[in-house]
Amino acid sequence: MTWNELLFDFVTIWVTVDPIGTVPLYLSVTKDMTPAVRKRAAMRGTFIAFLLLAGFLYLGQYLLEAMRIEMLSFQIAGGIVLFLFALTMIFGRDLTHNSAADEGHDVAIFPLAMPSIATPGALLSVVVLTDNNTHSFFQESLTCGVMALVLVATLILMLLGNWIMRFIGRSGANILSRVMGMILAAAAVEMVYSAFRGQLGPG
Repeated sequence: MTWNELLFDFVTIWVTVDPIGTVPLYLSVTKDMTPAVRKRAAMRGTFIAFLLLAGFLYLGQYLLEAMRIEMLSFQIAGGIVLFLFALTMIFGRDLTHNSAADEGHDVAIFPLAMPSIATPGALLSVVVLTDNNTHSFFQESLTCGVMALVLVATLILMLLGNWIMRFIGRSGANILSRVMGMILAAAAVEMVYSAFRGQLGPG
């Protein structure tokens, strides 16, 4: 695997994970948490996202083939899930509220780890970038290392986001939540639209 291929993998994973775009979403879903709890959520969410992406990187293609699911179908399903999540942000549902019905809910798992960090597009990308028919285990591991670098950058940006929270306050976080929800809804629609056009990934 050449440096150009590794750079291509890095750019592809960076775009689909979108570390910068994750920050306002992270702030919006953790706006009612203390800084310490917010930090733990960021670290836990990043780690869980790594496990999900690594699992798809090594085993995703086998799983989809075993279940006879086309990747385009998976993209449509992922887009629908992302759209429903975006609606909860737009209409102000409190994703961190723990009622009796939500007992045991961990915001680090949903929505932070998935679909915020391990986005449907990112899950698709790692499968496509590590086609088991053309890539060795060593090459897949190199791509996994590149993916880990992107997630470390994502974590760093989220931790820096705690400083942003001090300036924008809860009102600013609520506004960011609505705006980010609209952007995510549009991205979800684009994912589904691209799948119907026969293309993997948004656009």
